[in-house]
Amino acid sequence: MRNHRPDDTGHRIPLLATGDHDCPYLPDRYARTSFVDPGASLNPALYRTLLDRGFRRSGPYLYRPVCRACNACETLRIPVAEFRPRRWQRRCLRRNADLRVDAVPARFNAEHYSLYARYVSTRHAGGSMDDPTPTAYQTFLIASWCETVFLEFRDGRRLVAVAVVDWLGDALSAVYTFYDPELMHRGLGTYAILREIEIARSEGMKWLYLGYWIEGCARMSYKADFRPHEVLGATGWRRAEAP
Repeated sequence: MRNHRPDDTGHRIPLLATGDHDCPYLPDRYARTSFVDPGASLNPALYRTLLDRGFRRSGPYLYRPVCRACNACETLRIPVAEFRPRRWQRRCLRRNADLRVDAVPARFNAEHYSLYARYVSTRHAGGSMDDPTPTAYQTFLIASWCETVFLEFRDGRRLVAVAVVDWLGDALSAVYTFYDPELMHRGLGTYAILREIEIARSEGMKWLYLGYWIEGCARMSYKADFRPHEVLGATGWRRAEAP
């Protein structure tokens, strides 16, 4: 299905929609996805506008859920200047204070790919992401039309995690994080978000976007632990204050 919707400049954006398919997050529900026509001219400014309309990036594609009977998926963002880590988040920062974090260009790296393959084979065994090829890995994480950075986390020379983030002027958008599955005790996913907040704040940005959040979905519950935050629902943005 094809339709068009204007962006903030009045230009019309060509959109396509999938048919119904099983929801990957909630049982016994069907999902439907709208995405910007891959033939459209994409750029960071349009991407930034669409973030605030509930879109997200996967590889070169911008998409959002448009499910017929459900609107549970909500975009979650953190106002980085107001964020203060809670006690358990401060413990996570101390636990990983020995790690070095470096920003490197978003391009294929065999060391990154090896870590990614180990991560998805453990966390997504039997799923569509399991046993990735180098091409599938690059297609999932990188888009030629936006500025993407890979944040490397190293313990000495050992690569323990990589966080993929898009750089969007006044915001960072967290695309994906993968880490050594043998180091679950470190809380590297949480640590990556905490460092992304620090980076966004140091660059004078306003927001860190964490993608979709679904209330009651255990796989996404960690996102709501970062407060204050805002979520985009059917009536606009609503705020959850720090406890």
